[in-house]
Parts: sequence; structure tokens; C-alpha cells
Amino acid sequence: MNILIALGGNAILRESEKGTFEEQQSNIANTARHITKIIKRGHNVVITHGNGPQVGDILLRYENAKAQLPIMPLHVCGGESQGLIGYMIEQAMTNELERAGIRKDVVCVLTRVVVSKHDPHFRSPSKPIGPFYKKREADRLAKKFGWALIREGENYRRVVPSPMPLGILELDTIRKLMADGKVVICAGGGGIPVVKERGSLRGVDAVIDKDFASSLLARMLKVDLFIILTDVDHVFLDYRKKDQKKLLRVGVDECKAYLAADRFEEGSMKPKIEAAIRFVESTHKKAVITALENADRVIKGGSGTTIVP
Repeated sequence: MNILIALGGNAILRESEKGTFEEQQSNIANTARHITKIIKRGHNVVITHGNGPQVGDILLRYENAKAQLPIMPLHVCGGESQGLIGYMIEQAMTNELERAGIRKDVVCVLTRVVVSKHDPHFRSPSKPIGPFYKKREADRLAKKFGWALIREGENYRRVVPSPMPLGILELDTIRKLMADGKVVICAGGGGIPVVKERGSLRGVDAVIDKDFASSLLARMLKVDLFIILTDVDHVFLDYRKKDQKKLLRVGVDECKAYLAADRFEEGSMKPKIEAAIRFVESTHKKAVITALENADRVIKGGSGTTIVP
């Protein structure tokens, strides 16, 4: 079975942690152990991942060193984060497979994702990234770089577009590697957003939702199962409210009704549900949302929230 596993942020960095290499390495080693259990059952695995904290740290380093070093565009920072996280996952997976006695190559593919320059999100940036600024500095940056900034409390923060992914440039390479039985790490942070202009590609300052990009890749690869790993065992309606309700097995139409009624958290579970719906509707196969620790049990049908046609 071919499986695409989309790793949530807690698979790399937990909320209470500072983000040291040692912390991230330890978390990723634990993640690799869970994924190796799936591979040991004879399944092919493609791994995608988020990059929010890491790309934020990269932006902050450029900001703090701006007197000595030029600030790089956001799409370049996205590429840096893919290399950083991809390397750590590659190392951890290679070591864990070796310990399990499994002979498999692990490959990280720097991935560019095509978006439309006419996407409406470019007209109304809303995704906060990077450090906070005082008003004077925010005004200076807005004038110098043309950034959009929003007020958060007494400070300001940069916001960028979050366009929908339309295509994956490295798709054929990823497909061939998957068919050859490699463990493929790709589409990190939703991929590096690029637009096509007059026959050429140009990187753009935007952030692609990791779950939407993973869903697109899962559909294009025609995988048998799409797993979204997060920090909760199941999806809940009205999460953290007095009458929250756990979902076990739910159909696409029922999910759409819950979305229309705003029963999922915006920017948290909502995009995961939307990404799962797109995969299930397109392939007529299952998608599962669950915690990292349950990844192996998903294969046996014993854990998580399963979205079905």
C-alpha cells in the first residue's frame, strides 16, 4: 500500500520547547520510530511536513543580522527550512530503518509548488509570519519592502498570502522514487510557492498550507491512504467546549455540513478536514486524522478519525 503521511508541527517541535537542534532531533527520532513500524508492514511511505517555527526562526535570524547580512525573500527562507527539516528527517529515518534491519533509501526532494498570481489571497494577505515590530519599525519595513503588516496588541507583524496549491513541479520525480520503494520526504512547509510568467518560474513571498499541499500531492500520486498526523487522537466538534464531540468515522457530506456550521477551529482542524475531503472526494479512498503515536494503529483501522466517501 502507498501511504502519504503529513506530519504536524508536534512531530518536529513541541509547543513548550525552545527549538534547539537537540529537541527537534529527539522529536523527529520518535517520529521516525512510528513511521518505521508502518514501513515494516511492507508499505511505501511518502512524508510531508510543516515548517512554521523553523521558517520563523530563519526570518528572525535574518532580521537580527540585517546590519551585516542582506534579508532573503520568504520563498528562499522556505527552501532553507525544507533543507533543514528534510535533513533531520532523512537522518532519523535512515538510522531507524537500519536498526529495524530494513534496506531502504531515504530521499529528500526540494519541492516547488505552483500557485496562481491571480489567487485572491494575494490581494488580501492574512498569514502572520516572523517577529513582532514596534510601529516605527513596522512603518519603515512596509515602506522599504512593500510588506503588509497587521496590529497584534501593541506591536505589528508581517502577513503574507496563503494561495491554494495548483501543481507540484517535482511530481514525476517523487512518483518514480515512490514506485522504486524509496522513503520520500517532500513538499516541506507546503512547498516553495512559484508562479509561471512568460514561460519562466518566479518564487513568490507566500505560505502554502501544508495540509492542502499534502492533499494535492496525495491525489496526484494516487496513494491508497492519506494520514494527517496532529496532536490529538481524534477530531472533535466544538473542540475544548463543554459539549465537544469526538468523531470516529464520518462521511464527506457530514464533514461539509459541520464545516458550513463552523464546528471546527479556524486555522487548526478546519484546513485538515478540508484537505481530507478533497482527497476522499477525488480518490474515493480514506483519509485519517490522528495523533503521531497512533500512526501504526491506523493501518489496522483502530485509531483516529476516518473520513470516508
